[in-house]
Amino acid sequence: MSAGGGTKAVVAALAANLGIAVAKFVAFAVTRSSSMLAEGVHSLADSGNQVLLLVGGKRARREATPEHPFGYGRERYIYGFLVSIVLFSIGGMFAVYEGYEKIAHPHELKSWYWAVGVLLFSIVLESFSFRTAINESNLHRGALSWPQFIRRAKSPELPIVLLEDLGALIGLILALAGVSVAVATDDGVWDGVGTLCIGILLVLIAIVLALETRSLLLGEAAGVETVREIEAAIVAGPDVERLIHMRTLHLGPEELLVAAKIAVAHEDTAADVARAIDAAEARIRAAVPIARVIYLEPDIYRAGEAARGADPEATPGGGDRPPTHD
Repeated sequence: MSAGGGTKAVVAALAANLGIAVAKFVAFAVTRSSSMLAEGVHSLADSGNQVLLLVGGKRARREATPEHPFGYGRERYIYGFLVSIVLFSIGGMFAVYEGYEKIAHPHELKSWYWAVGVLLFSIVLESFSFRTAINESNLHRGALSWPQFIRRAKSPELPIVLLEDLGALIGLILALAGVSVAVATDDGVWDGVGTLCIGILLVLIAIVLALETRSLLLGEAAGVETVREIEAAIVAGPDVERLIHMRTLHLGPEELLVAAKIAVAHEDTAADVARAIDAAEARIRAAVPIARVIYLEPDIYRAGEAARGADPEATPGGGDRPPTHD
């Protein structure tokens, strides 16, 4: 699965959210609806989130330095984690507080048709943004289901925009329901109930995003298909007898580190081993272009040692997989 950044989806979401935020705040000023205020803050927070994603993408493209020899690819993960914090604190918790206040101190809605009109307008714009995110994601999703795509994607932008847009659409429907029931029953409490539901929804989405970006920040291995391609590339030539064990790590969405111990023939000279390593590296890069950093260690194959994998004391976490090739 490609690790494409989905810049088009981020920009579309930013444009939609800025327009929606302005419309919602105007509607709140007229109607004094807490659902509209919560939705306005939600759209404003989403706009800030998209700016964070764009900034993270730009900073991640900086060249490696002696202080950061593996580059800045993980900046995209850091900014993705910041998005979940913003969504939780500014979007979710504010809406929960505003909903509680409105339930405790309800008041009559004014000019409710403003709120309904803005919500319908917002649903149209948000649907456009959501469709763009879906189309961009389908370019990279392959055969994965949507939950699998969100869980396995190495690029944080598309899952974040997808969940934000989905949450925004559901939130708009909740706000519309809250305003409609409040008008129909002449009871402002229902506006507060809609606001409270929006807040709970945003908090849940923020938690999901935080868990996923936390995993990326800790460092995730390459996907199963990518690992298989690398393994096949290593042993594709006659210069490598077998793969003893291997580890991969995403330095960023489009930067992969590969470290492997490969078996060479006992009688190979140093020059033979050097050529074997160079050839294996070339095959890996041809098969998986995002493999930017490759470390191959030659060794003589011993079945017992290979089954134990790498030394757990030398590589934190231990548990290397046993060899997958005979």
